[in-house]
Amino acid sequence: MNVELILDAKATLGEGPAWDEKTQTLYWVDILEKRIYTAEGVLAELDEFIGCLAPRKNGNLILGKRASFVNFDLATSQQTVLVALNESATNRMNDGKCDPAGRLLAGTMDMNEKDPTGNLYSFDGKSTRTLFGDVTISNGMAWSPDYKTFYYIDTPTCEVRAYDYDMKTGEIANRRRAFEVPKSLGWADGMTSDVDGNLWIAMWGGAQVTRWDPRTGQLLEQIPVPALQSSCPVFGGKDRNELYVTSARVGMSEENLTKYPLSGGLFKAVTKYEGMPTFEFG
Repeated sequence: MNVELILDAKATLGEGPAWDEKTQTLYWVDILEKRIYTAEGVLAELDEFIGCLAPRKNGNLILGKRASFVNFDLATSQQTVLVALNESATNRMNDGKCDPAGRLLAGTMDMNEKDPTGNLYSFDGKSTRTLFGDVTISNGMAWSPDYKTFYYIDTPTCEVRAYDYDMKTGEIANRRRAFEVPKSLGWADGMTSDVDGNLWIAMWGGAQVTRWDPRTGQLLEQIPVPALQSSCPVFGGKDRNELYVTSARVGMSEENLTKYPLSGGLFKAVTKYEGMPTFEFG
């Protein structure tokens, strides 16, 4: 599986790719530079950290900013705060995506990456609830093809958690470890899933994306990415078989930047798999 560079963005902290099926557009963010990107380049520069985004059924985007959920009008770039979160001043939003029912699940993290002060929220457009706390670096999320299992990564734990997911209510239950991720592969970061129920995880510090069977914990495949800090994958394209991967440059040494000069870029690989869709908000 060949991974090709499609945008040499040199993002400080590229993250959160989302594929808009209606417009066949890839959106992603540079959290620390406060930018929204497409595959072509910068779409907008914002006023504060942006941890995640998702397409809306009304044609706009929903953003997870530092401590709020915001509507972003793609036609005018106008921002409207939908809800403000009661978050610690040392926390920020880090990753999020919509469930198949249109709720936004998004998590926060300690900006010092040390204390478990983060939370995972669920926002249905009217009210926000905290699904759980005690999170250090809220990261990857994915659902099984039958939508009954929700997978989640708090990066420093080196594990992928599984929960029973009630699509009707948005409630989670029965927390358990799906599998451990060896540190030798890197740190488990962003995650997506395919229609066969396998999980695809970007490995921060590992220069790769890994594919796993969460039912057995078996590592199925390792896909090298020419960026040390591979951060998040998502499926897109007309047949949803194109894997897009974001990456970052933050915290890299000069030696590693020389070794991985494309770090911070956006990459694409054409796969033989069909990915799960990016679900819309609303």
